[in-house]
Amino acid sequence: MDTSLDTPSLKTVAVIGLGTMGTGIAEVLARAGREVIGIDISEAAAAQAVAALEASTARAVARERLTAQERSDVLARFRTFSELQAAADADLVIEVVPEAYEIKQQVFKALDGIVRPTAILATGTNALSVTRLAADSAHPERVLGLHFFNPAPAMKLVEVVSSVLTAPAAVEAVTALARELGKEPIAIGDRPGFVADGLLFGYLNQAAAMYEAKYASREDIDAAMRLGCGLPMGPLALLDLIGVDTARTVLEAMYAASHDRLHAPAPVLKQLSEAGLTGRKSGRGFYTYAEPGSSTVVPDDLTPAEDAETAGGREVRSVGVAGSGTMASGIAEVFAKAGYDVVLAARSQEKADTAKARIAKSLARSVDKGRLTPEGRDQTLARITAAGSLESFADVDLAVEAVAEDLEIKQQLFATLDKICKPGAVLATTTSSLPVVACARATSRPADVIGMHFFNPAPAMKLVEVVRTVLTADDVHATVREVCAKIRKHPVDCGDRAGFIVNALLFPYLNNAIKMVQEHYASMDDIDAAMKLGGGYPMGPFELLDVVGLDVSLAIEKVLHKEFRDPGLAPAPLLEHLVAAGCMGRKSGRGFREYARR
Repeated sequence: MDTSLDTPSLKTVAVIGLGTMGTGIAEVLARAGREVIGIDISEAAAAQAVAALEASTARAVARERLTAQERSDVLARFRTFSELQAAADADLVIEVVPEAYEIKQQVFKALDGIVRPTAILATGTNALSVTRLAADSAHPERVLGLHFFNPAPAMKLVEVVSSVLTAPAAVEAVTALARELGKEPIAIGDRPGFVADGLLFGYLNQAAAMYEAKYASREDIDAAMRLGCGLPMGPLALLDLIGVDTARTVLEAMYAASHDRLHAPAPVLKQLSEAGLTGRKSGRGFYTYAEPGSSTVVPDDLTPAEDAETAGGREVRSVGVAGSGTMASGIAEVFAKAGYDVVLAARSQEKADTAKARIAKSLARSVDKGRLTPEGRDQTLARITAAGSLESFADVDLAVEAVAEDLEIKQQLFATLDKICKPGAVLATTTSSLPVVACARATSRPADVIGMHFFNPAPAMKLVEVVRTVLTADDVHATVREVCAKIRKHPVDCGDRAGFIVNALLFPYLNNAIKMVQEHYASMDDIDAAMKLGGGYPMGPFELLDVVGLDVSLAIEKVLHKEFRDPGLAPAPLLEHLVAAGCMGRKSGRGFREYARR
């Protein structure tokens, strides 16, 4: 088969389907100087697209990003039609019709008899097989995928997807166009979800399953991922934005290709879709909205009462923090800043003094940045007592352990706290992956034991996962929530199972990113770029893995796999190999990337 293609410069572009995405793509093209032919069978959709372009360019003029003449030129370059025949003179055709194979196939077959032989045909699908669409075309060498992200004018990422039939010249021409549009193109092969959605939708699916299992509320799941990972939106709110039905379609395609249970759509997605509760566009999905198309969430029957659990806890005036590492000193700083008297206990007085000195440096940086007054620094430090023994916890109301992530060590510590701490003291573990109940059972008072999973760095991160076991007393749970409010942290409730909320959703996503590299589907740089530019993530998965530590990541993956027994959660062999080779990430100077030694 001849896969050569003599491609012209892509000066005239037809966009088929003038919904939100099609309209956004048309705007990007028209602003970049292309002649844009907008095609939609609905005259109302075409009129709305023109109105949207008029409104966005008017705003650009008001903000002095366009002149009045430039706006006039942009509007003149955008023409709308209701028939596919209008695409006859296009150098590139981008279809953004509904995500159904039959509809897209009809469009491509019709275009075969309309466009010039040199025209490139691009599908905007993010779920369907580009290869299958190409194979059904008369000229498969000119068919590729061009996946923009919503909103197209703002989002920088464009995935350029080639099948085994696509001519390299077509890929080169479209990639060059994407760069001229001010986008960041990544060239990849054809598989459901491609890079960004391939990683994103598995994560969204797990969040939906977590909610369906009533493990945590929708509000807590979303808050946990926003505050714990710095994401712009929580997964359930994002599903509502994308469209629950769209997410289900993407996941069905991914599961058909991978047979990975993590991609099998959670039943709740089918239930919501078939009930017409498809998210923002219908006015209701996981959340309820003011009206269809609105972004304003309104209270419904599932919205928690604002005054829930504001009373009923035990009085906490003094706090003991066990440990001498970064997390222990950060937690001690948080409590002292909030006005609590804090005992910071380590295995020796020297280690405790070193931990307090670390807090002093942290507070000094806050003073230098104007976030804290010198008086506030001095008062905070004065509230912290460094101690070389847990005996100093005899009178604390709340004891928080932040020692090594080793169950045997933690159990020994809790047995010691049980003997030292006064009756009624709340005993909390900061574990991120170990069973809280195992710590509780090491004491004679398991009802007083709870999880308080802070995130690193504790002074900056707002999230605390509050983990209650089947034995935790109600007033202990209420106490910790009250304390979280006083230290200005956001508590989210979750049960005692591996990974809690954040790590249970985050680490399978990281593991899947490693598998993409392992399978030579995409490079680390492209995957990191895709998730930052296409998903709004503050860090790409490989950047994050190297920061967290590959050994820590592997340990968490193993815990998740052991807990849930899902083959899809098995640690990627590449991760295991790197850890075995001593490549732990930034701390060792090498992980997925190499770092300069300090």
